[in-house]
Amino acid sequence: MSIRLIEILISSLPKILLPGLIYTIPLTLISFALGFFIAVFVAIIRIVNIKVLSQICRFYVWVFRGTPLLVQLFIIFYGLPGVGVNIEAIPSAIIAFSLNVGAYASETIRGSILAIPKSQTEGAVSCGLTTGQTMAHIILPQAVKNCIPALFNTFISLVKDTSLAANITITEMFMATQRIVAVTYEPLALYIEVAFIYLIFCTALTYLQKKVESNLSRYKVSTKGKTQKQ
Repeated sequence: MSIRLIEILISSLPKILLPGLIYTIPLTLISFALGFFIAVFVAIIRIVNIKVLSQICRFYVWVFRGTPLLVQLFIIFYGLPGVGVNIEAIPSAIIAFSLNVGAYASETIRGSILAIPKSQTEGAVSCGLTTGQTMAHIILPQAVKNCIPALFNTFISLVKDTSLAANITITEMFMATQRIVAVTYEPLALYIEVAFIYLIFCTALTYLQKKVESNLSRYKVSTKGKTQKQ
């Protein structure tokens, strides 16, 4: 490795990391948070099976799971202006990422809710809890706990998917790298560098996932809606 290449890699590191702190991480956190709430809402609506809303949710999940995320980004950012709806790049990315996460995570959460034994609901009712209280205090806590690994996988995938935001002019880590490559003409080394940064981010999240799972495994949810240590 030449001295020039080493200097390029060292000087480019903060230029890549800064967009990561400004765009990549916030995009991931905001989109996942919104996507999670969408997922919970959609999962509950589909389980309760309210006719019109349930059909709308099924259609939403079908569309967003059946089309590429990049196409969804392009439709929102480049396509909607054609019908008079103009959305800035960052809101467009958040909308696309959130809806995509919501579609996938809703199936994960729905499956986890359906996997909870009916005896849990019956036990909660016998303790005097309403349907809403049962869902909020008994069913959802257990369902979310059971699907933590899958949700973390979705979150880690979203970190990598934010690189697609470069296609709608957001200067996140990947676009920052592309701009440096255009000046230095060192694509291999620089793309390996940004890949390594993504790898570090995802490795840290994987470690966090293991810690969270380890901590959650110590607790169980009682039929009185309280978390107990095992």
